[in-house]
Amino acid sequence: MRAPGWHSGAMTARPDPSATDALAVLDWRRQTAASYREVRRLALDDPAAAHRGWVERRDALFAAHPASPLLPADRAQFTGLPVPTYDEAFRFEVELEEAEPATFSATTGTDGLAPFTRLGSVRLGTLGSLDVWLLRTYGGGLFVPVKDALAGARGGTYGGGRYVLDTIKGADLGADARGRLIVDLNFAFNPSCAYDPDWACPLAPPGNVVAVQVPVGERMPVGTPGAPPAADAGESSP
Repeated sequence: MRAPGWHSGAMTARPDPSATDALAVLDWRRQTAASYREVRRLALDDPAAAHRGWVERRDALFAAHPASPLLPADRAQFTGLPVPTYDEAFRFEVELEEAEPATFSATTGTDGLAPFTRLGSVRLGTLGSLDVWLLRTYGGGLFVPVKDALAGARGGTYGGGRYVLDTIKGADLGADARGRLIVDLNFAFNPSCAYDPDWACPLAPPGNVVAVQVPVGERMPVGTPGAPPAADAGESSP
C-alpha cells in the first residue's frame, strides 16, 4: 500500500486496487485535513499544544493507517516519528514578498510533470528566505519546502528537503489576523519518498535551501541517511 503523495509506481493492494487504495488515500487526506484544522484552531492560543497534537495524530496514521508510507518492515518496529520539542523561535508570521518570476516542474511518475510557479518569497529572520510556489494544475495550492544544513546527515533532516506548507494535500498552517502567512518550521515534515522509494516527490528547489540548521520538525530516523532520490526538482525561468 502506498501513501498519498507524489506517486511513481502502481498501487498493489488487494482485492480491488483502484477502489481499496483510492478510498484509503481519500481517508488519509481527510484525516490530514482534519489534523491541520485542529492545528490552526489550537495555535491561536497555544502553538506548542497544536504541535503536540499534530505529532500524535501523525504518529497514529503512520502506525496503523492502510495508506501509511512506512514499508512493512519499518512499520513493524515503528515507535514514533523523531520530532523535537516545539520551539517558538521557528514560528513566523510573514508577508508574501515579490520575487522574480520562475517555474519548476517535478516528475510525479503516474501524473507526469507537476508545474509550479513562484508566487513570491517569505523572510524568516536570520534563517533566510523561502520561495512560495503555486501548483498550476487543476485544484492548485501553495507549496513551501525547505532544505537546511542538516539535510542528509545521520539523524538529521531528509536529504531532499521537507515540506512546511503543502496546501494541495491539506498541510495548511493558516494566516494571522493581519492576513500574513504562518510558516512554522516545527511542522516541517518528510515527503512520502523519504520512507518509500516507490514515491517520487517534488524536492526543494534552490530558493528553498537555507544555509543554516533547522533542528525542529520531523527528522529522519537514526541510521537512515536521508539521501534524496534520483529525481530532483530544478528551477528555471519561464
